[in-house]
Amino acid sequence: MTTPPLLTTLAALAIMTPLIASATNLEFPKPAELAALRTRESFDSGWTFSRYGLQADGSRKAEPGGSNFAVTVLASSEEGEKGNPAVNAFDGNPETRWCASGPAPAQWLQLEFAKPTAFSDIKVTWEKEGAYVAVLETSEDGKAWTEVKPTRESPSAARRFLRVRTTSLPTGQWASIREIELLDDKGQPVKQEKLQDGSPAPSDPKFNDSAWRKLDLPHDWGIEGPFRQDLPGGTGKLPWKAIGWYRKMFTLPAADKGKSVFLDFDGAMAYAQVFVNGKELPARPYGYSAFRVDLREALNFGGENTIAVRLNTENWDSRWYPGAGIYRHTWLVKSQPVHVAHYGTTVTTPEVTPDSTTVKVVARLEGMPTSVDAAQKVEVQVALHELGANDSVGAVVAKGNGEIGSAMSSGGDGNLPAAGVTLKVSKPKLWDTASPNRYLARVTVTVGGKAVDCYDTPFGIRTLDFSREGFKLNGKRVEVRGVCNHHDLGALGAALNDRALERQLEILKSFGCNAIRTSHNPPAPELLDLADKMGFLVQVEAFDCWAHGKVAKDYNRLWKDWHEKDLRDMVRQNRNHPSVFMWSIGNEVVEQDQPAFPKELVGIVHSEDTTRPVSVGCHNPEKAASSGFISEVDAMGVNYHLSFYEPFLKNPRYADKPVYGSETSSCVSSRGEYFFPVKRGRDSQVNFQVSSYDVDAPGWAYEPDAQFRALQKHPEFFGEFVWTGFDYIGEPTPYDGDAANLLNFSGDPAKRAALEKELKELGKLKVPSRSSYFGIVDLAGFPKDRFYLYQGQWRKDLPMAHILPHWNWPERVGQVTPIHVYTSGDEAEVFLNGKSLGKKSMAPGECRLRWDDVVYEPGEVRVVAYKDGKEWAKDVVKTTGEAAKLGLSADRATIKDDGKDLSFLTLRIEDKDGLTVPRSQNAVRFSVQGPGEIVATDNGDATSFESFQSPDRKAYNGLALVIVRAKPGQAGTIRVKAESEGLKATEVAVEAK
Repeated sequence: MTTPPLLTTLAALAIMTPLIASATNLEFPKPAELAALRTRESFDSGWTFSRYGLQADGSRKAEPGGSNFAVTVLASSEEGEKGNPAVNAFDGNPETRWCASGPAPAQWLQLEFAKPTAFSDIKVTWEKEGAYVAVLETSEDGKAWTEVKPTRESPSAARRFLRVRTTSLPTGQWASIREIELLDDKGQPVKQEKLQDGSPAPSDPKFNDSAWRKLDLPHDWGIEGPFRQDLPGGTGKLPWKAIGWYRKMFTLPAADKGKSVFLDFDGAMAYAQVFVNGKELPARPYGYSAFRVDLREALNFGGENTIAVRLNTENWDSRWYPGAGIYRHTWLVKSQPVHVAHYGTTVTTPEVTPDSTTVKVVARLEGMPTSVDAAQKVEVQVALHELGANDSVGAVVAKGNGEIGSAMSSGGDGNLPAAGVTLKVSKPKLWDTASPNRYLARVTVTVGGKAVDCYDTPFGIRTLDFSREGFKLNGKRVEVRGVCNHHDLGALGAALNDRALERQLEILKSFGCNAIRTSHNPPAPELLDLADKMGFLVQVEAFDCWAHGKVAKDYNRLWKDWHEKDLRDMVRQNRNHPSVFMWSIGNEVVEQDQPAFPKELVGIVHSEDTTRPVSVGCHNPEKAASSGFISEVDAMGVNYHLSFYEPFLKNPRYADKPVYGSETSSCVSSRGEYFFPVKRGRDSQVNFQVSSYDVDAPGWAYEPDAQFRALQKHPEFFGEFVWTGFDYIGEPTPYDGDAANLLNFSGDPAKRAALEKELKELGKLKVPSRSSYFGIVDLAGFPKDRFYLYQGQWRKDLPMAHILPHWNWPERVGQVTPIHVYTSGDEAEVFLNGKSLGKKSMAPGECRLRWDDVVYEPGEVRVVAYKDGKEWAKDVVKTTGEAAKLGLSADRATIKDDGKDLSFLTLRIEDKDGLTVPRSQNAVRFSVQGPGEIVATDNGDATSFESFQSPDRKAYNGLALVIVRAKPGQAGTIRVKAESEGLKATEVAVEAK
């Protein structure tokens, strides 16, 4: 399909007839005059924070001013982080439950009453029917217990404590109670009650938060840890579930009275409630959605104001680590009463030629009076500027105006009064992945000839075309070489940091990636800003589920009330980014046999934007195709299922449907780990790591080689999004559940013995994995071998060759140790200690060269790659000496002294000759002198439980990472030192300016 770059539903916006204007027929106010009309200032600094509900250690802390229960409920253990705490067993709701945190049969649940209570009936409803064996007991002091079997005729004695104690459980079940129902000795129900503690709540301006922690946003309380073995690996074994309160005091001048004042949240996880001076204002439950809070009705102009934000991640479940807190930026926006609405501009380019481009700018307005006389005519003036890579505003290339000349009321968002201006740009500079040229549409609103608002919108000029001939950008086919990425930033967690995000994109770009799928939620705006500037294509995704959830407290609970608002806002927020080339309305949703769902969602998107196709990632493509589900979307996204490719392309029903791999490969590996023999499956999984020979994948997935072959065979597919670009916190497949065997530790006899004991006692092993193995790049940002595999395929013009594995194998002397080579060349010759092992050529569909019968001997492995018969690239791997010293290098030697900019420093364990020792795990201590501080450390090891905030970090296979920043406003030299026992220390200087 060719996606028309013109929004076709503009008629619904009541737009006045636009004017084609030259750059000479209008006068505009100077930028200095415009600056005061609208201000947008960071609201990130000066907050206080406190955590309530579930604490990091698993205990609970009551909220001040909140509801406490009349009957205290405790248990031997509970799945609090999974939303199954003890209190659920006596809350009057049979849909909730208490569940123990493990399979041990001896568990108990205890009720403590305010006064002694006698019972005539005790009914326990277990989670599932089965042979639960339990004893009912009462006690006066909670220590000495007496078994009871009360009846109406023979009630129990009045006691303050009641306990249900399990002695045996059904096979495969844990102790789990849905509800305990009680009758007293008079036959009346005994129910739970909520009591107010009488103290002010944090939402109250009078609340004293002086003991709270002081911090700046963005903030993720979950990443602070500690890691806990009892928490799910799926969400990173981090204690992110809690109730968090944030508070901030601020003043507004009296002169601001009469202005429109808003607080914009780019994202707050989750179930946000916002209070201003004690008054609750509308907010947003979906933690990935940006939202605006209108503060006007609650503000004290000319005096002090208090804002309080309550977040509740106990009410949210996730399949990956979602983070917790106000984890994206906040902004205080002030404007005049008549102003451009939030996300109120739409910029489209209906006609693009090399000589001229038509640019259409539509602005929706808020605050319009219900009647406008002739002297108060409202106009929208638009100037188009060139926009530099550093956001510098350049020359005006076109300008014009549009008029709203009659009364309009602002009923709903879609009915806001609007004006459209159509302009011509001569010799346009097009946006593409190699030359991401941008422009700026500066919209000025005037009332009665006086400027009242100025609103800037960056955009790009380009055309998009999707068909069975592939994807074309500006008329040229571009292979989509994309990755899926979750939103965490490794050791920094979900807390947005601009430089950390930029570093991720730089790394992706370096191996040839040109596209990102925002799996599986709307992204931070900074991601799209960077993508615009750096030349990435982005598929923006809305949801991981629709009306049917995948986890207990999923988005399906919000679906009915929020899906249209969340989706519409996502499109409005992001539709002017030239990097955004597709929308995704969902990932692997349950409803792939129900076409009504995508029909509604695609309709919502098209009502806001018809310039891009709408897609969905299908993991059951056969069902989606046969049900007609795919007929309702603009492009078919196939998750895995290579066998579906050919029959889909032959299906006449979808002969013209564009198609691509929306999620591919899912190869798993651990950086620097190699296991033998080189085979998919258990042979590649040892010590809770996965071999970096890049041959292993879960059952539904496959190695990258298979995907490359499929795309070469079926060029109708316009590209792929690999799962994933970076490792991420959570989802540690294949170790995403407790293990019931010892194969995962077959390489460590001592550890195996300890785990044999654990296996005998518990029937399973606790899995230490807390982050994924899917990434092309590890969690610390260090390339895995797969980085070079993709670089060899996606950057064919880059001379490169890469050898794996490392060559430190003293225990393998005389044993077969295969050598693989990734290269952008078409053939290569490998030498071991100067002796040729033969030259091999890349066969069609291959993306690696293999020498599978090499017998290990220490020394040097060298490869010479060729292309078109000429020498192309070289690589060398040597057997290293023992670890002797530390090496430290910074990705940037100069950073800003704003307390936000970061330098990422790589630590290497080196031998005396400066070679990285590949299997070294030395403990390293980092320290800083000068006006800086350590933000986080990491090493890329998915099994490491060292705190990300700790200055102490073991190297993992020769590498570790330390992240530093300057203290706010303090310039100077930051000296970062690394020390390790028995090794020569090292130091690097980073300048803060």
